[in-house]
Amino acid sequence: MRVYPDSALQQLELPKVIDLLTDFCRTAYGKQKSASLRLHTLKAYVEKALHQSHEMKLILQSSGYFPNDFTHTIDRELKLLSIPGALLGGDQFLLLRKLAMNAEQIFRWFDQERRAGFPYLSQELDEIYYEKQIVISIDEVLDELGQVKDHASDDLARIRQQLYRRRQELRRVFDKVIAKLSKAGYTADIEESFSTGRRVVAVFAEHKRQIKGILHGESDSRKTAFIEPEETIELNNEVFSLEQDEHREVQKILRQLTATLSVYASLLLQYYQLAGEFDFVAAKAKLAIQMNANLPELVDDVQIDLKKAYHPLLWLYNQQAGKTTHPVNIHLNHQQRILVISGPNAGGKTVTMKTIGLNQLMLQAGLLVPVHPSSRMGLFKQLFIHIGDTQSIEFDLSTYSSHLLHMKHFIEMSNGKTMFFIDELGSGSDPHLGGAFAEVIMEELARKKSLGVVTTHYLNLKVMANHTPGIVNGAMLFDEKTLSPLYQLTIGKPGSSYTFSIAERIGMPKRLIDRARNLVDQDHFKLDKLLNRTEQDLQKVVEEKKKLENLVRENERLKKEMQVVMDKERHRQQVEVLKQQNRITEERITYLKDMERKLRQVVIDWKKTDDKQAVIKHLKDLLFKKDTAPVVSKAEKKIQQQYQEIRTDELKPGMLVKLKKNYQVGEVKEIRGKKAIVQIGQLPMQLSLSDLVAVEKIIQPQQKTV
Repeated sequence: MRVYPDSALQQLELPKVIDLLTDFCRTAYGKQKSASLRLHTLKAYVEKALHQSHEMKLILQSSGYFPNDFTHTIDRELKLLSIPGALLGGDQFLLLRKLAMNAEQIFRWFDQERRAGFPYLSQELDEIYYEKQIVISIDEVLDELGQVKDHASDDLARIRQQLYRRRQELRRVFDKVIAKLSKAGYTADIEESFSTGRRVVAVFAEHKRQIKGILHGESDSRKTAFIEPEETIELNNEVFSLEQDEHREVQKILRQLTATLSVYASLLLQYYQLAGEFDFVAAKAKLAIQMNANLPELVDDVQIDLKKAYHPLLWLYNQQAGKTTHPVNIHLNHQQRILVISGPNAGGKTVTMKTIGLNQLMLQAGLLVPVHPSSRMGLFKQLFIHIGDTQSIEFDLSTYSSHLLHMKHFIEMSNGKTMFFIDELGSGSDPHLGGAFAEVIMEELARKKSLGVVTTHYLNLKVMANHTPGIVNGAMLFDEKTLSPLYQLTIGKPGSSYTFSIAERIGMPKRLIDRARNLVDQDHFKLDKLLNRTEQDLQKVVEEKKKLENLVRENERLKKEMQVVMDKERHRQQVEVLKQQNRITEERITYLKDMERKLRQVVIDWKKTDDKQAVIKHLKDLLFKKDTAPVVSKAEKKIQQQYQEIRTDELKPGMLVKLKKNYQVGEVKEIRGKKAIVQIGQLPMQLSLSDLVAVEKIIQPQQKTV
């Protein structure tokens, strides 16, 4: 991506974002890649970088762990490994082993399910494979401390076995010598020491000539002499010779191991780069989590459709300070290419412009951006900016001359793949002449189909934006009552500069304000006042809209609560119906059991008695009882006291009916064929006509009072 001027990235503060990203990197590879972050225009590359960051963000937010723990810098070791005849030490081989084990953990983590779930991250493994022989070769030679194992070669095993025996023998002989000299009172307090790898006895200097052996030196105070006893000289020689043999054999084994692993030098380099790549992607994901950044929809076209976009650095600063950050919504495409933002100073015009620019730079650098996921962002090949006073003392250029030089470059180099930002277009010159020139510049940029944002206080540019195709007005909202900016961008109308309002609020003398108003063209003043009033009206409309939205949400909440209450009432009635049905069933079962018992008794009496007629009479009385009053439940008695059944050919809406099964009374609301909708209590129920009996309420006689 081509940027202009050279300080464009600094003005949009991308280096600050890169510094934050670098701090999240744990490896030298990741830090280097972060520091050399480039802006790309190829959609495939940007898409891969964004999706990898998004997938890593999902991993960190869900499980918080990704198996990439190798953070050492081993460029030198990998370079030596690829040089014929090179030699690596035990500690260096342990680093290579950690690298290989780190690669193994990554390959194991990316099982078939995770490869499908994180396709962009798993692409890093497509051109690489895991080779377990690397770890096996190192483990055959080295232990966990990086020391060469005894069985690494037959010669090393033999040498170390001999060395162990000689050292044991040397210790026995040396202990005897020390015991003898100590008994004679010759040894100093430390008794023994080492000199050039050989065991020596520490004796008082006045006795050194009385001991046979080799004098290795004296202490700084000259009070202690270090002597190698005559009895141990030969053993020390043998131990020293064996130690040299051991060193040469170890060097030989390590050189062979280096040669063995040299064939995997390029593979280990890939492992190293893999660890660095995942560290870099993890750093981007951590930065995205910190900035509340998301993955927008990437389109292969020049357009900007930002929803709830935040300035990344301002978001972080306000989060730490406990302040609110106001988002920006903006949409630019082929039909709406240039946005002209107006409004009072310190109202957020420049911040809005930098928010769009920095988010675009981050996107094309492969970083997630703090926007709503439904946002759409295209790719640009050029980005031009002109922000702030660019007066140049070195080249003897005035503010306006410098401004025109930048505009000249914009006009000459811009095209349909260019995004531009111009702060205070036309400033630095006579308002009428500068404003006219600003119109020409904006028309030319629109003709070249460039996309961009312009901030201005010039009235003619606001008017121009209203009738020029491809250019649209925007305003930063301002609260005239509190004299404070709202930092909210509204599209479709120009904004007022609130010049006289601000002057009145801060206490400027009224006579000066009136004189200034008289000096201003009346049409100009009326238009600014109209913009002022329109903006305040728009704010009221927005407030009313918010109130209506809150009321709609409250209505939905109450509706859900009412539905819950109705469901509970319906459930209660269904439970009550089941209880009544169960009660009736239990009474029937009790009656049948009693009848069975009586019939059994009749059978027994028939067998025992001779008076068969008496038994038959008892059976008739039992089966055809006429005078027995029916068992009436409490609920039925209560209904019978209040309602009486009536005869009718058909049921009609408005009539009272009684349920035959559970003795409940309700009102018929609707007849649907053989079904009726009956209102019982608060809820309507659909019941069969055969289960209903028409009733009317019994009018109770009024008691006379004396």
